[in-house]
Amino acid sequence: MKLRAVILDWAGTLVDYGSRAPVAALQSVFAGAGVPVTVAEARESMGIAKKAHIGSILEIPRVRAAWISKHGAEPSEADVEKLYAAFIPSQIQVLAYHSQLIPGVVDAVARMRLRGLKIGTTTGYNRAMLDYLLDRAATQGFTPDYALCPEDVGAGRPLPWMCYLAAIRMEVYPMAALVKIEDTPADIEEGRNAGMWTIGVTRTGNEIGVTEEEWSRLASADQQHLLKKAELRLLDAGAHYTAPSVAECEPILDEIELVKEH
Repeated sequence: MKLRAVILDWAGTLVDYGSRAPVAALQSVFAGAGVPVTVAEARESMGIAKKAHIGSILEIPRVRAAWISKHGAEPSEADVEKLYAAFIPSQIQVLAYHSQLIPGVVDAVARMRLRGLKIGTTTGYNRAMLDYLLDRAATQGFTPDYALCPEDVGAGRPLPWMCYLAAIRMEVYPMAALVKIEDTPADIEEGRNAGMWTIGVTRTGNEIGVTEEEWSRLASADQQHLLKKAELRLLDAGAHYTAPSVAECEPILDEIELVKEH
C-alpha cells in the first residue's frame, strides 16, 4: 500500500510540547467563573471542539457539584456559551506563549513530503486560533497543504468530517492510504472513524502533559512509566501504533506501507 497523505493534530503533536495552552486557558476561564478545575479535569476530554470540551468538563461530577454550589443551579447551555465566549480571547492570549513547533517537526514533515505525502491538519481549536497557529508555524518553517477546524465542517472530533474534507481538498484517496498522527483518544477516534491508520503521540502530547524542560528533568524510570501509561491509553482508544513524537514516526510509515490491509 502506497501512502498518500498524513493528517496531523496541532497542540501536543505539531506545537506546544505537553499541550499546555488548552489547559491554561480552560483553567483560567473556570477559575474566573468561581469553579476552579484541575489539570486532570481540563485534560480529560482534550482533542474535541473547545465548546464541547467546556461542556464535557461541566459534566464531570465534582465540577458539576461545585458549579451548583457556586451558582445555585445546574450548568446550562447558556453557561457553556458564556464560558466559551470568555475562553476564545483567553486561548489566543495563551497561544502566544505556546505556539513553538515541537523539535523535529520541520525535518520530519520535510521527509514526509519527500515520500510524496500531502500534509493536512485538524484541530479542536476554532478558526481564529488555528489561523494564529498557522501564521506562527509558517515563520518557523511549517505550512500544511490544508488545515481544518470543527467550524469548517459543522462538528469536531470524534466525528471524521475534518479528515474527509482534508482528503477531498488534498485530492488523496482511499482513506486507508492516509495516516492520522495525534496525541489524544478523541484524535484517535477521529482517524479510526475516517478509516485511516492512526499513530498516537506519547512523549510530547496531552497524555503526559509536561514541557520539554520538565521531561528532561525526570528520572529515566519515571519517563518510562509515563510513556507506557500514555501508550496504553492511546492503544486502548484504538491507535494502530504509538510513537514518542512526530519526528519518530517514519519507521511506522515504512511498516504501514508493507501492510496490505487493516
